[in-house]
Amino acid sequence: MKHIYLDHAASTPIHPEVAEVMMSVMREQYGNASSIHSYGRAAKKLVNGARDRIAKVLGCRSDELVFTSGGTESDNLAIFGTVAARSQRGRHIITTSIEHHAVLHTCEKLEKDGFEVTYLPVDRYGRIHSESVLEAIRPDTILVSVMYGNNEVGTIQPIEEIGKITSERDIVFHVDAVQALGTVPIHCNELPVDLMSFSSHKINGPQGVGALYVRHELMIEPQLHGGLQERKRRAGTENMAGIAGFAKALELVNTGLAEVVQHDEMLRSTLLNSLEQRIGSDRYQINGSQSERLPHILNISFPECDAETMLMNLDMEGIAVSSGSACTSGSLEPSHVLEAMNLPKNLLSSAIRFSFGLGNTNEEMKLTAEKVETILERLRSRK
Repeated sequence: MKHIYLDHAASTPIHPEVAEVMMSVMREQYGNASSIHSYGRAAKKLVNGARDRIAKVLGCRSDELVFTSGGTESDNLAIFGTVAARSQRGRHIITTSIEHHAVLHTCEKLEKDGFEVTYLPVDRYGRIHSESVLEAIRPDTILVSVMYGNNEVGTIQPIEEIGKITSERDIVFHVDAVQALGTVPIHCNELPVDLMSFSSHKINGPQGVGALYVRHELMIEPQLHGGLQERKRRAGTENMAGIAGFAKALELVNTGLAEVVQHDEMLRSTLLNSLEQRIGSDRYQINGSQSERLPHILNISFPECDAETMLMNLDMEGIAVSSGSACTSGSLEPSHVLEAMNLPKNLLSSAIRFSFGLGNTNEEMKLTAEKVETILERLRSRK
């Protein structure tokens, strides 16, 4: 059986060159970057060298990057760290109804602690409008958190417009760019953004390592204590191999960014064309924006078949897809993103996320469409 991995939005296969870099570090480097002897200095040099390389790609200063364990920790540090530093200025936060749970659950925790959170609605394409941010701002608003590109439907948000609004009012603006990294050009210092979250394993790097961009001179309160690492912003011994792998993965994807986008767009078109030929466009619906979107995510509802049935049948055919966020897909509960987009029940309960990346081919897209047709016809014949 041929196995096809179409869940790159959840996690990506590690690039062979990244694996080589990490193996080299694990074999040759074992000092602690906080130690002052030669082993420690070598470790510190490796970490700072990787930080410089990542900063160069992201268009920011090296001292504006804080290494973390991934996107979830980066989101938590950005939000908890900001409100702790600015709680005397206000207790109101603005976010959206379609954020990743790393943001939503953090905001829910803050609500229990006495903060007020406004959850902005989205239109039927999963996009918020900058005017709604402006209308939601209050004198006590201290933070706005909006994701760059949605991890379930791929819709891109008007980050620059929102950032202009927040910067003019001295409100901290956090952007979860975990899903956007490696698919759209990101230059932190050219964006009106104060905090931006990243994760390595979305760009063919290792799991368990990420970064938070913290604009120069912005103060955040650390959430981990026990060491002076990361300029006192995140305690803990640095994950040397992971950080080195992250730097290599980011350089690789940045060098070939145009090719990555072209490849993903080609796969998307092939899958859609194949589905149209095999089952007809009236038997599925694409969810999310068709213009302002990430190239590697395609969310489709098949009203004839619920998501769980489609997932299980595709998996038995060796095809890995998802019904939504990797952090919640195990529960197979209705997607909060699609619910916020006000999709009708039949589309909400039958949505499948296909996400493309390294190693995928046009032939795999055609085979996937063929298997979808087989599953739908099998179900139709049973009725």
